[in-house]
Amino acid sequence: MNYDTFIDQVAHRTKASSERAVALTSATLETLAERLTGGEVLDLAVQLPKPLQLVLKPSPRIEAADRFGAAEFIARVALRADVEEAAARDAVRAVLTTLREAITGGEFDDVMTQLPRDYREMVEPAMAPGATLRRSGL
Repeated sequence: MNYDTFIDQVAHRTKASSERAVALTSATLETLAERLTGGEVLDLAVQLPKPLQLVLKPSPRIEAADRFGAAEFIARVALRADVEEAAARDAVRAVLTTLREAITGGEFDDVMTQLPRDYREMVEPAMAPGATLRRSGL
C-alpha cells in the first residue's frame, strides 16, 4: 500500500481530513514504535512507505520497548495529535486496521504479540476485519 492510500484509509475510517489523518497516523505510529522492541520496529518499517518509515524512527541501537498499558498508549496518542482521548482511541483503531491491510505475512501478528492483554480492545477490530459486523448464530 502506498502512502497516499494509507492516509486516505485512515481519513475515511476516522472521518477526518487528510491533514488530520496524517497527524493521527504519525501520533499512533510514533507511540507504537515506543512500545515495540527495536527489531520489531525495523521489521515493521521495511513494509511501509518511506514517509511512514520515517515516523517509526527505527533504530537497531534501541532494542528495549517501553512498558505502558493501553490507557497510556491512548493518552500519548491524544497528546501527540492534540485530540481528546475518545478521538485518539478511534484513530488508533483506524491506524491499526489500515496497518494490518498494508503489511504482509504474519508481521501484524508479530507486532501485536508484543502488546499486553489490555490492548485487546484496540487491537481486536484490526485483527479481524469485519468481526464487529458478524453476528453469532448466522
